[in-house]
Amino acid sequence: MPPTRVWVAAGVAAVPVLLIALQIVAVREDFQGPLGSLWQDYVGTPKSMSVPWAGLVLALVGLPMKRRIVALSAAAGIDLVWAGIRLLAGESFAIGNGPVIVLTGLAVFAWLRWDGTERRNALHAAALGALLILATKVGDVWLHVTIMSRPTVLDEYVLLADHALGDPSWVMGRVLDVLGPVVYGVLHWVYIELPVAAIVVAVWQLRRVASGGRWPSHYLVRTFLVLGLVGPIVYVIFPVVGPMFAFGSDGHGLQLGNYWPSVVPPLERNPMPMPFDTATPRNCMPSMHTAWALSVFLHTRRDTDGGPAPRALRWLGAFWLLATLTATLGFGYHYGVDLVAGAVLCLTVESALRDPERGWGWFRIRLVAGGVAVLAILLLSYRYLSVWMAEYPVPAGTVVLALLAGLAAAFHATWFAPHRRTTREPELATH
Repeated sequence: MPPTRVWVAAGVAAVPVLLIALQIVAVREDFQGPLGSLWQDYVGTPKSMSVPWAGLVLALVGLPMKRRIVALSAAAGIDLVWAGIRLLAGESFAIGNGPVIVLTGLAVFAWLRWDGTERRNALHAAALGALLILATKVGDVWLHVTIMSRPTVLDEYVLLADHALGDPSWVMGRVLDVLGPVVYGVLHWVYIELPVAAIVVAVWQLRRVASGGRWPSHYLVRTFLVLGLVGPIVYVIFPVVGPMFAFGSDGHGLQLGNYWPSVVPPLERNPMPMPFDTATPRNCMPSMHTAWALSVFLHTRRDTDGGPAPRALRWLGAFWLLATLTATLGFGYHYGVDLVAGAVLCLTVESALRDPERGWGWFRIRLVAGGVAVLAILLLSYRYLSVWMAEYPVPAGTVVLALLAGLAAAFHATWFAPHRRTTREPELATH
């Protein structure tokens, strides 16, 4: 069996084990686990109305057009029935049962009735859609794990480090107050519906699969899933809750004051880990919304065949990135240094996955190793040099931004800038 299939088989076998283990943790700690949440998607009220549909739409890239129409019609019909039942029972409106049921049926039907390329494409696409849904379930449980494992948070340190960037969360919070509810509503929708932009880009990248084309060697879904696997590990290494909780009115009485966004707190020369509640996830460092939005932006620069992406897609990627950055800061969910760490993480993971046919030559190793080193330097600086960063904000901020800019420049030079690849590069990269 080829090594790739071995890894895929191992991953498939690990998924139910992981889900069962997390469900056991959830039951012991008295919160909803991934299996309970998945059961709600089938027969109850789905936790999300957009993620199940995003998963189904992603799965449809492996089907011809006639079967797509049948699957979409069936999902919409089931959703209407379930939504009607809920409304008649006096419950709130919700959708999402239909796409989960149809996605499951699609996978079973393809496995039992189809064969050849048709079967392989359908199962591949269905697996991607299912992974997208399951990843959100695992992510919800992991947020509870960050609370259980880290009773104290490091927001005092991050606030000092953020002073080197000019306290951007406080600045953007005041700007959004001035811009009013319309802008706030648009940014809020962009922030919570990041999967929508990701699915638009992914469907574009995979549009040729069902018509007999090959699966591209790299596409957005791969980056999204790896980021979701790697990034949250840092949550328990560097627990942070964010300005609106640690320094604002949403701190449940444990905040250091109601400062955000009107007043920047006084600089504390002796920062300490601060105890926090058992309800707020420690999910700020790094900013995964920044990492995911940046990956959307990168994948809208070019098509999977190397040509330029459509102008509308490029504008979508740029808008989603800028709106997400504005929302993460302006809503008080993140500090500026969180965003820098998230961008570094994205560039590092993307460098490890992009253009796999070029192999693992020195060009890739130095970029990935450099990204890991930059992320480690940033985290250590935020924790142990935060007082210095607050006292000398100009040199400290320059260093932080220079590290990000240097990594971005190396990323662009490696993957985007015009370059001549010798005929020996792929050969050398494989040895």
